[in-house]
Amino acid sequence: MNDLYDTMAPKKATNLSLNSDLLKKARRLNMNLSSTLETALIEKLKSLEAEKWQSEHINAIEEYNEFVAENGCFGDEYRDE
Repeated sequence: MNDLYDTMAPKKATNLSLNSDLLKKARRLNMNLSSTLETALIEKLKSLEAEKWQSEHINAIEEYNEFVAENGCFGDEYRDE
């Protein structure tokens, strides 16, 4: 799988608009806003990439599920149940 993003890319300053009360409370707790936002963006990107992959492969997933429903999984005869 390809990397989600270039972890070696340089940092870039940016301006954001945030809810003022949210910002005040985060600062009161000494939160690292840059790190927190990066972590949140990574998780959101992972989620969106997973959704994109699933939608691009929905036909194959459905066909595989139908195959398994009709024929079982490979190696089922070797399982101890």
